[in-house]
Amino acid sequence: MEAKYSYYNYKKSIERIDETLDTSDAAYEEKKSIPSRDNLTFNNGFYVSCSAMFIDIRGSKALNEKHKRAVLAKIYKTYISELVAVLKDHSKVSEIYIEGDSVWGVFDTPQKADINELFSVAAKAASLIDILNIKYKKKGYSELTVGIGLSYGTSLLIKSGYKGSGINEVVWLGKLVGEAAQLCSYGNKSFFDREMMVSEVFYGNLNDHNKNLLTYNPNRNCYHGYVKDFEMNEWVKDNS
Repeated sequence: MEAKYSYYNYKKSIERIDETLDTSDAAYEEKKSIPSRDNLTFNNGFYVSCSAMFIDIRGSKALNEKHKRAVLAKIYKTYISELVAVLKDHSKVSEIYIEGDSVWGVFDTPQKADINELFSVAAKAASLIDILNIKYKKKGYSELTVGIGLSYGTSLLIKSGYKGSGINEVVWLGKLVGEAAQLCSYGNKSFFDREMMVSEVFYGNLNDHNKNLLTYNPNRNCYHGYVKDFEMNEWVKDNS
């Protein structure tokens, strides 16, 4: 988030702290679907059932050491911008964030069909990496290896900043986001870890076809697999 200088007044800060701490517990409601941002204030929040997906690059340090800045800019530009395009393909996408070389999103998934749709979006993300690698290889650039993490659960949704700060971003807290990030970190981490890692709860909401694309990973207590989008994968085969 963009920020500008403003003088810090600790007395005003204490007033804001007291105002928030004195807020009724009833101001933090449980929701089975992601509410509108318009319903958020600086003194409330929601415990929301939803899904999160993380994609992160493995070995980014080596990538940065190998290539010059202009090449790195092209790699990261195409990787980030096109992953954002893929994540936006979910009909109930709520938020997309970029942190370093990690791209992640929060998705409203009140129905099993929504979770299966997100699984298909994750497959497109995996196939996009394959497409990018074909393009990078032709340019003599390093190919990317990523991890993909998918999780379903409850997250605390609050508004950051304070009244008059000009900062109104929403923040997702709790187990859901942490679990999706952790699963992502396992993806392609070792020889025994496949690219896509899925939590047990997320897996339990998949249809039989999608479940059969994954196997249990006892070392990570989750399900994993190499799952690709059919049409995109045909392009990869034709252009490899």
